[in-house]
Amino acid sequence: MLRSALGRGAVAAVVAFTLTGCGLTGPAGGGPADLQGRSAAEVLGELNRLQVKGRAPMTGFDRDEFGPAWSDVDHNGCDTRNDILKRDLKDETFKPGTHDCIVLTGVLDDPYGGRTIRFERGQKTSSAVQIDHVVALADAWQKGAQQWPEGKRRELANDPLNLLAVDGPLNSQKGAGDAATWLPPRGAYRCAYVSRQIQVKAKYGLWVTSAEKDAMRRILGSC
Repeated sequence: MLRSALGRGAVAAVVAFTLTGCGLTGPAGGGPADLQGRSAAEVLGELNRLQVKGRAPMTGFDRDEFGPAWSDVDHNGCDTRNDILKRDLKDETFKPGTHDCIVLTGVLDDPYGGRTIRFERGQKTSSAVQIDHVVALADAWQKGAQQWPEGKRRELANDPLNLLAVDGPLNSQKGAGDAATWLPPRGAYRCAYVSRQIQVKAKYGLWVTSAEKDAMRRILGSC
């Protein structure tokens, strides 16, 4: 059973976010951990309702199966990458004439490692801040998404709930890892991170492996 402090710890991690204008508003320090007012015990219940199955083969996986990268799927005039940069960075500046859509500079309080990273748009500098799919697309492919229509895969790839601006090298380190194989090195963010993975998987009907579920339960039990 979860100790009584579990719910209190999870509620402290809850931060709502709203869609506004060209981007999304969210807290400095790594974007939203929107649990919709639920406790960690409720998130655990949601985890327990997910199907538990083994990984399907990676056969046929390609990033293009999830639609063009960073298109303007919500038709707000800004592509998804810039929407998330605008949401998660602070002190942003924008390219003139883009209606505050193209982020040129900003500051990220990285949720995964805890560092403050200065973002500067450019061929050699943009990769310092990357947009992570919290549930990696390759992981989703192996846990249900290869059976979906292309439109649903595109929705997952551009869903703000599944996207965070993060430290680029840490995002590369994560790769397609799930909770059983990779967690943010910053322990204080692991509750929010795992909770969001569960939310995403529940929303889209993705399954988890037994090892992944065990890892998620351990994190929720220590919140």
